[in-house]
Amino acid sequence: MRIDLHAHSNASDGTDSPAELVAAAVAAGLDVVALTDHDTVAGHAEAAGAVRALPAGSRLTVVPGAELSCAVDGISLHLLAYLFDPEEPEFARERDLVRTDRFRRGRAIVERCRELGAEISWEQVRRIAGAGSVGRPHIASALVEAGVVATVSDAFTADWLANGGRADVRKHETDPVTAVRLVRVAGGVPVFAHPGAVKRGRTVSDQVIADLAAAGLAGLEVDHTDHDEETRERLRGLAGELGLLVTGSSDYHGTRKTVRLGEHTTDPEVYGALLAQATGAKPIER
Repeated sequence: MRIDLHAHSNASDGTDSPAELVAAAVAAGLDVVALTDHDTVAGHAEAAGAVRALPAGSRLTVVPGAELSCAVDGISLHLLAYLFDPEEPEFARERDLVRTDRFRRGRAIVERCRELGAEISWEQVRRIAGAGSVGRPHIASALVEAGVVATVSDAFTADWLANGGRADVRKHETDPVTAVRLVRVAGGVPVFAHPGAVKRGRTVSDQVIADLAAAGLAGLEVDHTDHDEETRERLRGLAGELGLLVTGSSDYHGTRKTVRLGEHTTDPEVYGALLAQATGAKPIER
């Protein structure tokens, strides 16, 4: 089985619609793909419909999930949540709060970019985002359109949108221990996304990861394009010490990033262990 547990649609900051993501996953030869848009489940219904409408002979399982924005001691981190009940009220309120604050933050970042000489506008960013929740990748695309940077990745530097960069603005981010608790209360399974991605900014200590494990964290996303081999080996060792599962994922964003669906994958036994912990929702199967 080929299992990719981290992919985005245009319900957040990907470029594929949920239905297009399903088609891309089939074309990539995946057996399982997780739809993990940022702080939203808006793409789940379309993805489910696309799976059920696949032609005879096509096989795919979609794992409904989300990627949650968290922070501890001023360090941003992301938590992947799988198979939770989207209607559980406490968790739903927290996701709504984060999404709402994204608009305030987006406007503020655009204004900072303009103050730094970038001729972009909020209207342009909203056009790029479409129906999705506005995020920094949409602002990065606007900077590309304006000729300020060559690629979306080039916008995520200290000069522009990186955490703590000249144009960065903090947003509401959930305490990660609270986020782990909320995911578990909603019957979901939490996994720490790209925990060693130093190119994105500061990363948390092993002690923080141990604290999350004690709170109910299920695993670490180890095989990820932002981790070099040394980082992966260190994280595998830490996962072993803490009794955490090890996952692998592409973190696919369509054409907004160069990573391919299925570029990194999760072992089927690990996937089975994740499923065994979930009580809030079930995978969508064709």
